[in-house]
Amino acid sequence: MSKEKRYKIINGFRHLMYDVQQQDEVLVESKSKTFFDHMNQRRSIRQFSTKPVSKNTISYIIQTASTAPSGAHKQPWTFCAISNKELKSAIRKAAEEEERKNYSSRMSERWKEDLGPLGTDFNKDFLEKAPWLLVVFKKIYEFDNQNEKHNNYYVNESVGIAVGFLISAIHQAGLCTLTHTPSPMNFLEKILNRPSNERAYLLMPIGYAADETYVPDIHRKKLDEISQFFE
Repeated sequence: MSKEKRYKIINGFRHLMYDVQQQDEVLVESKSKTFFDHMNQRRSIRQFSTKPVSKNTISYIIQTASTAPSGAHKQPWTFCAISNKELKSAIRKAAEEEERKNYSSRMSERWKEDLGPLGTDFNKDFLEKAPWLLVVFKKIYEFDNQNEKHNNYYVNESVGIAVGFLISAIHQAGLCTLTHTPSPMNFLEKILNRPSNERAYLLMPIGYAADETYVPDIHRKKLDEISQFFE
């Protein structure tokens, strides 16, 4: 990047920061509380409506996730959006096969006890009912123009941050999702024919909540349980 172009980008960023800094602190605090109040209404759900969601909506949600910071700006992610019924059915079948094994033998008794209040089991019908499935893949390495392999940096951290942006964008759009991790998830790489440098990271159904949607009676930890201020 040339020095001139870099200077212009920094100048533009300074202009943006100047506008923000001129805001009254009361307004800044109000904005932060408004966003918290909005996000605090978010819940993971398992009962989805079949009401369609446009491809454009999903595209904007993915683009929002792609604005996340990443190690050395490598952007080590791929988002596969699936509305095809045959693919969704294949994914559900493979996911439930792994989940049956998890619940029957892989999970410890303590793990299953902790899952008890959530009411989960190996049945994943939401993988077919939700209008879209979004599979997030992490890219462990890249190939350059000479087809040589180069590792990416802080891949898990970068993709994790992007998923946070993704969930926020889904909720902001008025939609719902669930972070599903049917471990192991390598069946997703096979079904979607992904290249060798990609690993499945997360499987997320996306759509509207069903007319009758039930969520566990659980509560988030309070501020003093999750933070400590040093003033």
